[in-house]
Amino acid sequence: MQAGQVTGDIHFHGYDKGSHRGQSPRPRQLPADIRNFVNRAEQLQKLDTALSGVGGPAPPDDRRKLFDVSVHVIVGTAGSGKTSLALHWAHQVADRFPDGHLYANLRGYDPGAPLTAAELLPRFLIALGTPPDAVPPDPEAAAALYRSLLADRSMLIVLDNAATVAQVRPLLPGNARCLTVVTSRGRLSGLTIRDGADRLTLGTLAEPEAVALLRTITADHRSDDSYQLAELARLCARLPLALRIAAERASNQPHMRLDELIADLRDESALWDALSAGDEEESEAVRAVFAWSYRALPPAAARMFGLLGLHPGPWISAAAAAALAGVEVRRARQLLDTLMGAHLLEQKAPNRFEFHDLLRAYARDQVRREVSPEGRKDALLRLLEWYVHTSDAAQVWISPDEEHLVTDPPGDGVSPLVLADYDQAVDWSEQEQANFLPMVRAAEASGLDAHAWRLPAILWNAKAPSALTADWMAMGRIGLSASRRLGDRPAEAILLEDLGFAYTDINMLADSLSCHQAALEIRQEVNDRYGEANSLNALGLVHLRKRQLAGAEAPLEQASELFGELGETHWQAVSDTNLAQAHYQAGRLAEAAERLQRALSFHRRRGNARSIGNALWILSAIHLDRGEFQDALRTAEEAVRIALDLRSHVAEGWWLIALGNAHRALTRYGDALTAYQRSAMLHGRLGDRSREALAWQGAGETYALLGRPDEAVNFHRAAVAVHRELGDAWHEAIALEGLGAALRHAEAGTEGDTAGQHWTRALELLAAYDDPRAAATRERVALRLSEVT
Repeated sequence: MQAGQVTGDIHFHGYDKGSHRGQSPRPRQLPADIRNFVNRAEQLQKLDTALSGVGGPAPPDDRRKLFDVSVHVIVGTAGSGKTSLALHWAHQVADRFPDGHLYANLRGYDPGAPLTAAELLPRFLIALGTPPDAVPPDPEAAAALYRSLLADRSMLIVLDNAATVAQVRPLLPGNARCLTVVTSRGRLSGLTIRDGADRLTLGTLAEPEAVALLRTITADHRSDDSYQLAELARLCARLPLALRIAAERASNQPHMRLDELIADLRDESALWDALSAGDEEESEAVRAVFAWSYRALPPAAARMFGLLGLHPGPWISAAAAAALAGVEVRRARQLLDTLMGAHLLEQKAPNRFEFHDLLRAYARDQVRREVSPEGRKDALLRLLEWYVHTSDAAQVWISPDEEHLVTDPPGDGVSPLVLADYDQAVDWSEQEQANFLPMVRAAEASGLDAHAWRLPAILWNAKAPSALTADWMAMGRIGLSASRRLGDRPAEAILLEDLGFAYTDINMLADSLSCHQAALEIRQEVNDRYGEANSLNALGLVHLRKRQLAGAEAPLEQASELFGELGETHWQAVSDTNLAQAHYQAGRLAEAAERLQRALSFHRRRGNARSIGNALWILSAIHLDRGEFQDALRTAEEAVRIALDLRSHVAEGWWLIALGNAHRALTRYGDALTAYQRSAMLHGRLGDRSREALAWQGAGETYALLGRPDEAVNFHRAAVAVHRELGDAWHEAIALEGLGAALRHAEAGTEGDTAGQHWTRALELLAAYDDPRAAATRERVALRLSEVT
């Protein structure tokens, strides 16, 4: 940590690598071994050489031998069996790695965006025992922690379907006791040049090996001569993926002579050659096998296969597939089972179906050929309707008081999910997160602007409480553009309001203010008084976040009055809570407590958990200012319990600061540091740097009280840097006051870095505020300054 700049993470407590490791699980992430794996003996032997000298599980003293080469890259054309080889070998040697194995499909060749190392590192860190809230938000810091956790371990890491070196390199352990296997269609030369990786190139199978694979798979169903099997292997380009699909087709037709099946395949190959001349021979052979297997499907399953290619996300559920095809969910499951039986679809998790990337491309090609543009648009419409209505069902539980944007029933063939409770709604939203943005983009690309704005607007209210605001931002911008193309002013105001709140979450307050002001103008233009009250409340919150208290109180007062006139008692109580916060920040405790108690009583009668928690943390702060420390602790603890019940990292992170403050006032310094640490980690993950810095300030104050001024200096210095960067003069001044106090007792000060200089700067910043709390703070800082001048 340096003055004015902080890099990486700040650790509140010592990191005991041994004890952490002792508590962590031993992940076993390898997918199932490949059934009927044959051949590739030479390649398996080459991989075995990587284990030479290891000699089995680690000895009792845990001294493990190093691998000569710790990264192996298996490369080859699509369908050559790279993944099958990697997984089969990994299962053979898994017991050589006593600390477990990690696996990830990097989706380097999927139609959507590949999985990045920054996205994958949190999953690996959690699998290695890191609490989710302790995962560093910075990719470099996450990679450093990942390497640290693997430093004493002997693990196997399989990184499947990588497209670029950048996807892989941050996931490589810095420990030669770990072995990493990467599969890719590309050569990934950077890994061999810079990282010393050994490359293993897979070609097509030799004819005897291809015949052996066909015979192994079909042995229980039919008996064919080697000449015919060799001809079938040739038509499959001797590629394992095509061979397995062809063998499955032959097994399903045990009474049909193989030469008839070969004739069918040869006809498909000729047809495909005519349709797509110029592609590589191996690719054409694979496509011909796909076509051969596809033509053997029952019509309903073939239709489902093609329509699945329209789904823009990485995976699909049975219920979404049913909507896509316009069939009942029970029928959709039957058709999906048929496709899995033909090896045209994979199930990677319960109710989660995925394509091999080649098969996805083939399905998209087929649906374009066999379904009219109107039919494809109707299927996408059904899918979008399913997401819209299921998202609305989730909003019922996640944000029950927000306005619902769905008024019409779902169309024919669409059966949205029925979500029974809050946890089911949150689970669905979390599980579908990867599909949301692709769905919104698909709506935009298809010119379905009504869905392109409505879906992100609903998802803002139905997003999982732990979801990152940044993940929604792209959806919100698409929705705003769609509403403007439609000329739908009320819809535009809704998206502007959602974007305004999103910008607040990531500390872009000028953008937030602009969005809310624009939304207010639209709502006044169309005489939407309820929307106008919402916009006034939102504007007040932005001013409150900027600590512009006069600017906050006026719109909040207007919002409260307008909600009252409209009979919106819930939202009036919400605005009153926000007003109470403004009064508290100004130091007008009596006014704050009176208004807050009325709002809190209303929310308790109505059982509004989130609003209760929001009132409680303010009440806790009021108790602290009055010296009522036990009451402050009690109310903060209740607020945090509510946040945990809601599974809301946003609420938990914010209300934990109130809990830390109460513990600190009661001299429970260890508990205070624990609360601040978790708050900082949560806010770091959520991207709220302002509140992360406030947690650091709390830690700095606590370390000062513990008589550890050097650590106090570091935390205050970090907080000062962030508040200054964000233009938050008030909190910069408060952090400077703490920094100056800590420097008086620390050895961390340097020439030009004294308590007096920081207090002088704090007074300059505080001069812009004229409320009672600001006046008291200026008086306190001025007194400190007088003691050193």
